[in-house]
Amino acid sequence: VQLQASGGGLAQSGASLRLSCAASGLTFRNYVFGWFRQSPGKEREFVATINWGGSTYYSDSVKGRFTASRENAESTVYLQMNSLKPEDTAVYYCAAASRFGVVVRGDEYDYWGQGTLVTVSS
Repeated sequence: VQLQASGGGLAQSGASLRLSCAASGLTFRNYVFGWFRQSPGKEREFVATINWGGSTYYSDSVKGRFTASRENAESTVYLQMNSLKPEDTAVYYCAAASRFGVVVRGDEYDYWGQGTLVTVSS
């Protein structure tokens, strides 16, 4: 199984970025996907999750600004990040869980991507 995250980069405060996570080696439609992030000196935190049917759930810190989506035909999940803030600066990871419903705990995910760095300047 491979999860390849991409799309990170440098953005100014208020700008937008879209992250992608291409999955291979698994039956994509059977998995819940999550996005997590980790800033220097901080623990990894949950950002968003999307289940097989497209239902989403977000952390309070990104709700209303970030949107998770999935394209089952392309085995890819996305994280659209709008109105970026300096505190969104982190390495963003995608993860896959063979579970149902809302999955927010990192230890419930089976597979992890390598991460992509997002830096937001003020």
